[in-house]
Amino acid sequence: MLELYNTAARRKQKFTPLKDGQVGLYACGVTVYDDCHIGHARSTVVFDAVVRYLEWLGFKVTFVRNFTDVDDKIINRANQEGIAAQEIAGRYIASFNEDMSALGLRRPDFEPRATEHIQDIIAAVAGLIEKGKAYQVDGDVYFSVPDFPAYGRLSRRKLDELRAGARVEVGEAKRNPLDFALWKGSKPGEPAWESPWGPGRPGWHIECSVMSAKYLGQPFDIHGGGEDLIFPHHENEKAQAEALAEKPFVQYWLHNAFVRIDQEKMSKSLGNFLTIKEILKRYHPEALRLFLLSAHYRTPLDYTEAAMVEADEGLGRLYEALARAGGAPAGDAAGGELGDLAGQVRADFRAAMDNDFNTAMALGHLFGLARGINRALDEKNNPSGLAEARQTLVELGRVLGLLARRPEAYASERRKLLLDREGLSQEEIQALVDERVQARRAKNFARADAIRDELAGRGVIIFDSPEGTTWKLKG
Repeated sequence: MLELYNTAARRKQKFTPLKDGQVGLYACGVTVYDDCHIGHARSTVVFDAVVRYLEWLGFKVTFVRNFTDVDDKIINRANQEGIAAQEIAGRYIASFNEDMSALGLRRPDFEPRATEHIQDIIAAVAGLIEKGKAYQVDGDVYFSVPDFPAYGRLSRRKLDELRAGARVEVGEAKRNPLDFALWKGSKPGEPAWESPWGPGRPGWHIECSVMSAKYLGQPFDIHGGGEDLIFPHHENEKAQAEALAEKPFVQYWLHNAFVRIDQEKMSKSLGNFLTIKEILKRYHPEALRLFLLSAHYRTPLDYTEAAMVEADEGLGRLYEALARAGGAPAGDAAGGELGDLAGQVRADFRAAMDNDFNTAMALGHLFGLARGINRALDEKNNPSGLAEARQTLVELGRVLGLLARRPEAYASERRKLLLDREGLSQEEIQALVDERVQARRAKNFARADAIRDELAGRGVIIFDSPEGTTWKLKG
């Protein structure tokens, strides 16, 4: 039985979709004004795994993830570069798609952009004004928070406390400091669309309320995003949508925790971020996926170089087991110790994922299966159940977006990354290995040991045998 931690309820709840066998899921996407960092990657990888698991359970999932392609940050970047805001948005949508493709993410069923839904947004704003939940002032339109008594329930914030900390920005004419913009009147140098209130553009929050309901209906099953979106973004989404439709907005709210560096949230505003592109120059994409899934999605994840190396080597162990099991014949007898292990791992994997998508525990079961395959192959040439165990490892790995490559293709990709990371080439390594062989023949053991230590420090392991000297990359 699948249970989800529902932010609105502050507890785990049994998952029961609104329509039998179908799930509607909306995840808040990025504001496209720069390259994505691995904090963004955590959210996208987490919800990719959620979608994959729901599909593995047999659900038909409709997955929607938006792009915010009109926003102050986009406009500021465009003005700095002297180009149109939509050119900036287009550039970084392409960059986002490149990153997500490299990470092996599936494309959502719908990827709506705010600027493609202006008329839908205008209609929603007009509807809120008509219902007395919003008001217009000098070309701006604000949602009236006091007219929505349920405001604050998602984030568990009290209106009195919110009022104490609320501020009215220069140029705003709100009735109440808590009121928020649905529509912003245009300013010089900004993109604008015609509306009943004059030229302007949407506020941030309204786009997600409108686009999620358009593609999934209202209510829908799951709304997800980073925990920083709980307030005000998701609180405001909920208020707008429920005030307009006069019915519930979402059944289950899921929020992932941050990626941190030095115990601080990774963010562009703090300047402590690493882009996905930077990481993928040094580590295999599936290693980054494994790292991002190595902790429960609601637990903060600390990025360190050691943690990435551990994830990289862990992925190598999974592929090694896959490669070793690759010789299992198609007609391999089922059952046996390995077949029994595969069945147990399948059950344990499902139990972990049913427990609020506990990917960390699920990964532990995959590593247990890999160890079982290696142990069986060390003891016997062709243990029974090997093909079943290999198939199970691949199937469950792919639920998490792992083991999507043939082992030899993975090995080639990883070798190149490791060599690039250490600033080495295969020719340079072989030259040092050959030099070491000559040093040993000349009984210059000090030089031979120095070469071995130098290579070991750069991730190259040397093996001496009666047949000669060979080398491989660590992990």
